[in-house]
Amino acid sequence: MALVWSCKAFDALSAAELYQSLQLRSEVFVLEQQCVYLDPDGLDLQAWHLMGRDDDRLLAYLRLLPPGLKADEPVIGRVVTTPAARGSGLGRQLLSQALVECEKLWPGRALFLSAQAHLQSFYGGLGFVPVSGQYVEDGIAHVDMRRPGT
Repeated sequence: MALVWSCKAFDALSAAELYQSLQLRSEVFVLEQQCVYLDPDGLDLQAWHLMGRDDDRLLAYLRLLPPGLKADEPVIGRVVTTPAARGSGLGRQLLSQALVECEKLWPGRALFLSAQAHLQSFYGGLGFVPVSGQYVEDGIAHVDMRRPGT
């Protein structure tokens, strides 16, 4: 699957890009995972938005928060792929692209993410190590993970 990747600041997003990203996030986090929370949490305004598209369809998305906004390090969050693309390696492509974008935006910096606990080995394969015990957020077990800087 050859996607076109783009990483944009909030102000550079088109209305359609913003709508599609919020729609995908709601489809997975709110409907599929049944997490009742305010997804547009105010941090999107300061975030970079990484999107993987096939033609006009958004298949993969995550947001990158600058250092100091939510943690000392840049934060990777709202990681999501379309349910239909799961098992295709798209999640690894998305995270690999995120690492490239983070290196452009914040060279050499350590990175932080809050991983669903069942994905700990997936993130571990990309250089992230656990820095907390498991905790429950929105009814799902999570673990904080950090990828050391270079």
